[in-house]
Amino acid sequence: MNSFTKNLKGPIKRIVFLQRKDGCIPWTEDGVFDAWNHLECVMALNTLGYSKEVDLGFSYLKKNQLDDGSWLGELGSTLDIDEKKGTFVNRDIESKVYFRDTNFAAYIATACWHDFLINNSVDRLTDNWEMIEKAINFVIENQMEDGSIRWAAKSIEAPKDDSLLTGCCSIYKSLICAINCASQLNKEKTNWNKSLERLKNTIINKPESFDKTWESKKRFSMDWYYPVLCGAINGKKAEERINSQWNTFVINEKGCLCVSDQPWVTIAETAELAIALIKIEKKDKARELLSWIKNYTDNDGAYWMGRQINEKVFWPMENPGWTSAAVILAYDALNNFSRGSKIFLDDHLI
Repeated sequence: MNSFTKNLKGPIKRIVFLQRKDGCIPWTEDGVFDAWNHLECVMALNTLGYSKEVDLGFSYLKKNQLDDGSWLGELGSTLDIDEKKGTFVNRDIESKVYFRDTNFAAYIATACWHDFLINNSVDRLTDNWEMIEKAINFVIENQMEDGSIRWAAKSIEAPKDDSLLTGCCSIYKSLICAINCASQLNKEKTNWNKSLERLKNTIINKPESFDKTWESKKRFSMDWYYPVLCGAINGKKAEERINSQWNTFVINEKGCLCVSDQPWVTIAETAELAIALIKIEKKDKARELLSWIKNYTDNDGAYWMGRQINEKVFWPMENPGWTSAAVILAYDALNNFSRGSKIFLDDHLI
């Protein structure tokens, strides 16, 4: 383990600990599962060379993919929190509400392209191709007339047509990766390219298409930096976007807020923002941002979800695997210690 990765022993150990024997990586022990956060952890494992665990992670998704190409997942925002203890309240499986989230499904393409960049294995990419193809087709089937993509397949739990800006930005990145996977395997996916262009146009030019039934979403920092992180907005406009709300969402020497109206710095958002800074050639600023959160860990080195900066406490008292994964991926983007370090920095189609 080199000098860049020695400080990531705690975060990766947390992810390995959370992975179950069947390959599933939930948020926390006995916690929520969703494919996006599972795959974020798989990518972190891949970054640091945990090939056995990566194989298990992909295998789990392959075995549990639904016929329509999606995966069932539970939204973390639906979990109850014990306000006094600052911990999630575990619930019986019968009481959980599951969604077929488009962003969750699309992220398989990002993880598979990341895997190819690291391992250069056409055989592995071929083995995962059917899973990628089914997932992306599911996503595109939920693209609406305005070019945005419905956040979840229509169901009793998600009856209204709505698209989320952050989710669609993440899908945009995943579509780039999916098209690159297809190109590497000499498979033509013209409809995927068309979907990508429509989505990009909507992200840039049709802000009214998003968050129509989620009035508070603009409070979230992710809606601010994700268009830059995913590559839909780049160059001077990307720098202008980051500068425009820096003082709204970033607390000096603390980190990035989750929402603008609460004194809650979240570690994953801070790590993702660092990657966005690298993309606009602000590498020193990204390094500084990551330095602010380096001590936001438990005694084993795993990252807490967030810190309430007024009360000076970590809250909630949970160490999700995906939080540690986001930090690992940010450090890789900053220091280039794996062949997958460009996954979020290079948005070109091959």
